[in-house]
Amino acid sequence: MLAKSAVYGLAASAGLAFIGYCIYFDQKRRNDPLFKQKLRERRKKNKEKASKKARGPIPDLESPADRNKFFIQEVQVGEELLAQGDLEGAVEHLSNAVVVCGQPQQLLQVLQQTLPPQVIQMILQKLPEASVRLNQSASQGEMMEDDLE
Repeated sequence: MLAKSAVYGLAASAGLAFIGYCIYFDQKRRNDPLFKQKLRERRKKNKEKASKKARGPIPDLESPADRNKFFIQEVQVGEELLAQGDLEGAVEHLSNAVVVCGQPQQLLQVLQQTLPPQVIQMILQKLPEASVRLNQSASQGEMMEDDLE
């Protein structure tokens, strides 16, 4: 009987110590004048890092090797995102792959056989936007190269 009360006492002490720890650091956080600023900066950095990772640099689409590498990368990322359940991200990457593909009709046929109809419909809706975005990126890349010369 004495052992049970000792265990309960230890559990209560540990719980109180944890609550005290939480209160102390919460108070310390609230009194830090730069906390909100640091938090905003950290969130902004994480958001930028995530968007860079998701979008990635758009290569020179005139080079067949770069175009092929970009195509394979976009298909792989699209498949990974589909497996994770992120339909929007997967559709974006797969539509990029269709735009840079040398034979888009054949790729669309393959995708129709392997993907659900709603995903195919989303890809078809996203194609014009992806085409414009990739063409703008390519033309901006050319403009930047011209500026460097």
